[in-house]
Amino acid sequence: MNRGVLYALGAYFIWGVLPVYWKALIEVPATQILAQRVIWSVFFLGLLILLRRELGKLRSALAVPGRISVVFLAACLLGINWLTYIWGVNAGFIVETSLGYFINPLVSVLLGVIFLHERLRTWQWIPVGLATFGVVFITFSYGRLPWISLVLAFSFGFYGLVKKTSPLESRYGLTLETGMMVEVPSAVVLARELAKEADFFSIGTNDLTQYALAMDRGHPMLARRADGLHPAVLRLIDQTVQAVTTEGKWVGVCGGIAGDPKGAVILVGLGVTELSISIPSIAAIKARLRNMTLKKAQDVAQQALACRNAAEVRNLTYP
Repeated sequence: MNRGVLYALGAYFIWGVLPVYWKALIEVPATQILAQRVIWSVFFLGLLILLRRELGKLRSALAVPGRISVVFLAACLLGINWLTYIWGVNAGFIVETSLGYFINPLVSVLLGVIFLHERLRTWQWIPVGLATFGVVFITFSYGRLPWISLVLAFSFGFYGLVKKTSPLESRYGLTLETGMMVEVPSAVVLARELAKEADFFSIGTNDLTQYALAMDRGHPMLARRADGLHPAVLRLIDQTVQAVTTEGKWVGVCGGIAGDPKGAVILVGLGVTELSISIPSIAAIKARLRNMTLKKAQDVAQQALACRNAAEVRNLTYP
């Protein structure tokens, strides 16, 4: 048995016992567990690289053109996977999370065939077919679409594909990926540098709000105070838009304030070019924006940036 198979067996064993650990932390919000996982991952991986005296190699790996954008994409996929897994286990969806990692190898095979043009021998299709039948059977037995399973399987499958198309030693890659997830506001500070590598920017205002205001959206006391229209959050968005548009790229926004009529006006006024919102919010947002000129939206945005708190922003009046 080669070393790769042993590593794979070890990884799946760890994933199998992790739910027991997450369950012991059921009182802790999933976002906080994720933050702790990311921070300690960066610490131990950074320590490992320092002890192995590989900091120079890490810098060289990062200097490869286009590498930052690939690492950023991998970090996003990994963050989605980790957060979904933790939340799913602690919310009682252990069967769905387990099914997700059972589906994952099939997704990896599918992505390999489609994107990497790999070919399976005839006898290799037999276990793939049996596994597919098992997944379909379990899914139908479950009685509904296992969306948690699909998110886990496809996020990790595409994560593997991204890593495959841009080879980077695992300890370097995971260090950079978790490093990018440590603080979302740090991406704002480095927006101009990152924009040189990325084709566009997408700002998730829910997480940005949480990290910028140091308020856990899952906390019963603090959640109601984590307002995305706080001037601190709006100024971070404004800083990002200015930096990114300087490089000729565009900025999209998703999250709560994109679906808020007042928030949508302010975002458009700041120069955001795309809003990602829920279907029920589309009509109200379109109606509000139709009644606004771009100049008026820009004036409202500047007033919002000058406010002292979220309440002042929400009290702004405009036709």
